[in-house]
Amino acid sequence: MSPLAHPYRIVASDLDGTLLAPNHQLTAFAKSTLKALHEQGHTFVFATGRHHIDVANIRAQVGIPAYMITANGACVHDENDALMYKKSVPSDLVQAVIDCAKHDPEVVVHLYQGDNWMINRENDELKEYHEESGFSYHLFNVDQAPTSDIAKIFFTHDGRDGDYLVALENTLNATFGDNVSIAFSTPWCLEVMADNVSKGEALNAVAQALGSSLDQCIAFGDGMNDVEMLSMAGKGLVMATAHPRVKAALPNNEIIGSHADDAVVHYLRDHLL
Repeated sequence: MSPLAHPYRIVASDLDGTLLAPNHQLTAFAKSTLKALHEQGHTFVFATGRHHIDVANIRAQVGIPAYMITANGACVHDENDALMYKKSVPSDLVQAVIDCAKHDPEVVVHLYQGDNWMINRENDELKEYHEESGFSYHLFNVDQAPTSDIAKIFFTHDGRDGDYLVALENTLNATFGDNVSIAFSTPWCLEVMADNVSKGEALNAVAQALGSSLDQCIAFGDGMNDVEMLSMAGKGLVMATAHPRVKAALPNNEIIGSHADDAVVHYLRDHLL
């Protein structure tokens, strides 16, 4: 089917747990499929919680002029790396958010500021997520955190306990209410952005910039940070490995296979190419 005949001009996908294999890299099959999509006239959008430099390095390995929604929608870059949209966490809230977890020895605190990823202590395991892109972190002082140009603050749990960070989520919601957006990207990674930031709102901005609409978008995801995008897109596909909270939030969305089996890529091959 030609892209002109197909209702979905724009293809958006989450990365970790969705488009990327379990080793957090794109398979050769995925790369060739994304190239084929581009050649047939589709616009691809990487929609992720990752940093834009991290994603740009992955995009370069595919070799297509894709858009990038990063930091869960706090930043949007076009295919030429021009910043189209950015909404930072209010500077007066940054330290207060960090203070909610900075003394917990099981929690690692992260910031995305400008072109930098900052972390409060060393963590070798996290480097695996960014092995393909080569993007890495710098250390920062949690008692004197930078507060300007913060795309997101996020907290990871050392033991990957899926329930451990729920208490922190409840605390943050009770403390900051509607002044921030809070979402899990994985069960052990809790993320805080400015209010009304989501991949869904960011995808709408991309669609409008392309003279299109959300009805012409198809999206894939597996995390609570994908729920808005999957509900707002013309079609939102949920990974079989998604957290139960995601499936509960999107009971009518189609569920496809696992990222371990390149389920997104097979779906694109079967339905769009």
